[in-house]
Parts: sequence; C-alpha cells; structure tokens
Amino acid sequence: MRPLFLLGEVWTGLRRSASMATSIMIVTAVSLLFFGIGLLAQRQVETAKGYWYDKVEVSIFLCTKNSSEDNCRRTAVTQDQIDHLGEQLNTMKPVVKDVAFESQEEAYKRFKEQFTNPAFQDTPQEAIPAAYRVKLSNPKDYDLMYQAFNGAPGVSSVKDIRAILQPLFRAMDFLRYGAWSLSALMLVCTVLLTSTTVRQVAWSRRREIAIKRVVGASKASVQLPFMVETLSAVVAGCLLAIGGLVAFVYYGVMQLARRFQDFRWVDMSDVWAVAPTMAVLGIIVGGVVSWLALIRYVRV
Repeated sequence: MRPLFLLGEVWTGLRRSASMATSIMIVTAVSLLFFGIGLLAQRQVETAKGYWYDKVEVSIFLCTKNSSEDNCRRTAVTQDQIDHLGEQLNTMKPVVKDVAFESQEEAYKRFKEQFTNPAFQDTPQEAIPAAYRVKLSNPKDYDLMYQAFNGAPGVSSVKDIRAILQPLFRAMDFLRYGAWSLSALMLVCTVLLTSTTVRQVAWSRRREIAIKRVVGASKASVQLPFMVETLSAVVAGCLLAIGGLVAFVYYGVMQLARRFQDFRWVDMSDVWAVAPTMAVLGIIVGGVVSWLALIRYVRV
C-alpha cells in the first residue's frame, strides 16, 4: 500500500469519526495519567526513603531527675552510666556507623532552636534529656539497638525517626495504589471503548469495505487504516497524559518542594523517566485491542 494513499485514508477516517477518536484519546489520556501518577508516587516513596533513611538517627535518651519512666525512677543518669553506654556503643561497630553524645546543655539549645513557640519558652533545661545520637550502617538494624539499650541503666527511652516517617510513607503508598487502581479501571474503559469504536466505524463503512473486497483489495489495505486511526488517537492520548503529568509536577509537586525544602521530592527528571513507560503501555494496549477488534469485526 502506498504511504500517501494510506495517510489519505487515515485522515478521511479520522475526519469522519472525529467524535469517536476524541473519546479514545481522552479515555487513554486519563488512564495513562493515573498510571503515571502511580509511577511517580512509587518513585516519591523510594526517593523519600532513601533521603530520610540516610539521615536516620536512633536517639538513646538518658534519664533526668524528673523522668517518670520506671527505669529512671526520677534519678538522673550518672557519668559512669554515660561512659558505660558510650563504650557499649563503640563495641557495636560496624552495626553502629557513628555515635555522637549530646549533653543536656546542647539538647536544651537544640530544643530552643527547634521550638520557638512562646508556649515552650518556660521549659526548664532539666526537663530536656541528654542523649546519644546513633547512626546505623543499616537503618533496619534498629531492633538490635532497641533490644540492647531499652531498659539499660540510665536510659529512659530509645527512639527511631522511622516511627515518625512511617505514616507519611503509608500515605504515599495509599496514593500510589489508589492511582494504579483508577488507572486499571480507566484502562478497562479504554479497551471497551476502543473495541466498540472499531466496531461502529467498521459498521458505518461496510459498503466501502464491500467495494474494496469486490475490486480485490488486500487484507492489509482494508484493515490497516482502521488500526492507524486508532493508534493515532492513542498516541494523542499518550501525549496529553504526559503533558498532564508535567503540569502536575511543575505546578503541584515543585511548588511543595519550594515550600518544604527539607524533604526530597520528585522532579521533571522523574517525569521523563516514567513517560516512556506510559507511552509504551498506551501504544501496546491500543495496538493489541484494535488488532483483535479488526480480526473480529473487519473480515476480508
């Protein structure tokens, strides 16, 4: 088949079935947009975990004279206990990557810098505990630290920053699974709509197809324009979905990134990383569905 003749057939078909092609384009765009958001949510979770887990510190808070924990019994940690805990931490390398002792004065200074609300200004220094700030070679080894130091003499509690971050990661996972669920639903709609569109278009051109059969047109010359029309609408939908994802990141995520700079966000490089996957999925689904529909409804 001559390329120019094929392009002419495709253009004529798209012009005659503009509403159906537009429907395929919109449904494809919406389904791929949700799929892309799901991919970005997955990359956001992985990026955030990598960023924060590198900064994870296990904090071993020491007793103060006002500590109400059973292990402290309102008795402040002694220097001997502090020294013993430091020696014990040093023996746990390489599980322990780095250890820093924060005195009560240093902890109080940090507290004043982090909590500038007037409601906290009257907090006495004695209420802020000294602590060992421990970085682990593998953040997943927190349980080892907890078992080793929870309830040790002079220790009031052992805290891991992951306990604070886990709800955020769970929310991101919910966003990811929700986006993928909507994407799957919209892909089903795309499959049904594409199949129905090919069937309707074939029915509306049944006389044209019959004439082509009579004059001896090949199977490819009859079916190929239908497939190219469908794929053209699908490709347009892919481009719309990628454009929507770019707008979502540029006007949404990047605005959050400017306001919350202590958190690593996805950016345009992540959009261009997932865009090929979106396009390939859309083209494969559109091509397979149109081909199966042609086999069933356009017999030559």
